[in-house]
Amino acid sequence: MARPITMITGQWGDLKSDDLFAIMQRIGYNGAELACGGDHFDIQKALNEPGYCEKKWEQLKKYNLSCWAISNHCLGQAVLDVIDARHQAVVPDYVWGDGDPAGVNQRAIEEMKDTARAAKKFGVKIVTGFTGSSIWPYLYSFPPVPPSWIEEGFQLLAERWTPILDVFEECGVKFALEVHPTEIAFDIHTSAKALEALNYHPAFGFNFDPSHLIWQGVDPAKFIRRFPDRIFHVHMKDAALQLNGENGILASHLNFGDYRRGWDFRSLGHGSVNFEEIIRALNDINYQGPLSVEWEDSGMEREFGAQEAFDFVRKVDFAPSNIAFDGAFDKSVKA
Repeated sequence: MARPITMITGQWGDLKSDDLFAIMQRIGYNGAELACGGDHFDIQKALNEPGYCEKKWEQLKKYNLSCWAISNHCLGQAVLDVIDARHQAVVPDYVWGDGDPAGVNQRAIEEMKDTARAAKKFGVKIVTGFTGSSIWPYLYSFPPVPPSWIEEGFQLLAERWTPILDVFEECGVKFALEVHPTEIAFDIHTSAKALEALNYHPAFGFNFDPSHLIWQGVDPAKFIRRFPDRIFHVHMKDAALQLNGENGILASHLNFGDYRRGWDFRSLGHGSVNFEEIIRALNDINYQGPLSVEWEDSGMEREFGAQEAFDFVRKVDFAPSNIAFDGAFDKSVKA
């Protein structure tokens, strides 16, 4: 099927965009999901530097690449999170400022609004990202967590994100939350609750990524069918369950790449995700957007993995049938 195959650039942030785009062109990718940061895509330059967006398009076209979405995951994380020293490493210096938590939250809100404006100016309709979560530390309810605290977390989502989403709507851009641990929505139930809390804001939907669902025991294809009108973008990413009786899905405080973990990310086709069922579900909802490779595998050389992932997506992306399998026997249908 002719869905574009793209790759998110965030995991390649150590490379200059020209070097990365050359690799993507050689492999055959159709486009880049540009991560905000470094020289991949700069929000403030897009808004304030004359000709920046035009030059970025010229650069992409030089490598026969297009762009359907930009990513601002780390910045979005700082909107709802309870800010601590970890966030300094993942947000721009001008958002971190003096590190005062309330100030970081507020500057992150304004930068997310600017992300929508920059996307409009650049000419893309989707921003992928995170929301953060003020209540993620309460995932396991001990000491017992009052239900009102969880409700307050979703109320805070509405309070901080509705003004952001209003700007997205004004700009004709949609925000696609990557449903993910540490976000306000991390499975089907919390995704439904987030939609409800935001009063089903038309600019809010999901960046579907099966790798974050499969290890939790959530059926990725069921997620697609549960939210057919809210799948704004798709990440192709795999994860492998490797439970052995000694570990668990909470990963034992072991870093990615440690063979002792109960699960880990894998290059496409090397994990536990059933991508055929995902493609069938995407066909069912008539998703026509890009399939964006988010390549993460601590045990594989990444250029090899990027090539293999591209080949995997091209092979697995089949079109739905335009006729019932026994339709040829229907005499009322003329050839």
